[in-house]
Amino acid sequence: MDANHKSQAQSRRDAGAPARRPRPRVSTPPYNPGLQQLVENKQAWAEPLSDDAKTKGFRGWHQRGYLPHHDAPGVTQMVTLRLADSLPASRRGEWEHLLRIEDDRERRVRFEAYLDRGLGECWLSRPEIAALTKNSLRCFDGQRYALAAWVVMPNHLHLLVDVWEVPLAKLIAGWKSFIAHEANRVLQRKGEFWEREYLDTLIKNETHRRTAVRYIENNPVKAGLVRDPQEWLWSSARHRDEYGRLKIGTPGAPPSPAALDRRGGRR
Repeated sequence: MDANHKSQAQSRRDAGAPARRPRPRVSTPPYNPGLQQLVENKQAWAEPLSDDAKTKGFRGWHQRGYLPHHDAPGVTQMVTLRLADSLPASRRGEWEHLLRIEDDRERRVRFEAYLDRGLGECWLSRPEIAALTKNSLRCFDGQRYALAAWVVMPNHLHLLVDVWEVPLAKLIAGWKSFIAHEANRVLQRKGEFWEREYLDTLIKNETHRRTAVRYIENNPVKAGLVRDPQEWLWSSARHRDEYGRLKIGTPGAPPSPAALDRRGGRR
C-alpha cells in the first residue's frame, strides 16, 4: 500500500468510519485444460441429464480441477474417500503424478495401492472412529441409496453405492461432514479430517459390479492387514452369507437422519 492509500485509510479510521471488509474469496477449480478436455469428451458420449435431474443437483460428468467426476441418478458408483494427511505433502513427488493418469482404471489401481501403504495418522484405524464411520455410511442405506459394499481402511474408505434420487456429491458431503465432526470430537482436535477431493468410478455392467465388490472387500487382505476378508471388522464382507448375499442387521447406534441432515463441521 503506498503512502497516499495509507493516509486515506488512517483518515477513515480517525473519522470513525467502519473498516472496509475484505472481499470474500471465491473457490474455483484450478486451471487444468487437459482434465477439462477429458471431461468434455466424456460428456459427448454420455446420456444427457433430464431437467428433473438437473433440478435435483445432478451434474453429469464434471471436474473440480483435479479428477473427473460423474453424478447422475440411477447409476452405481465406486467411491474412495481418504483422510486429509493420507498423501503427505512431504512425499508429493511420490504421488502427485498418479492424479494425472488419464486412464480411469490405471489411475485408481496405482492411486489406491499408494493409499494402502497406510501413511498419515490413520485415524480410521481407531475402533470407535471406524464404527461411527461404518454406521454413518449405513444410516440412509435403503432409503436414499443402496450400499452394495464398503470397507473402512486405516486412512481411507471404499464403497459401492447405487445412486437413486440424491446426487452423489450431496451424499458424500453429508457423510464427510458428520464423520469429521464426530471423529474430531473423539480425537479432541480441530481442523480438516478428510481430503476435499474424492475418487469415483462409474460401474458399467454387472461384471464390473462384481469385480468392484471383490476389490473393496479384499482390500484389507491386499494391504496385509488380515488373511481373510471376513476377518476385517469394518467391511461388508462380514455380512455376506454362504451365497455371497449381503445380509444386514441393525447397524447399532447410527446417527439420526436429522443429525446427518443438519450436521456442519469441518470435512
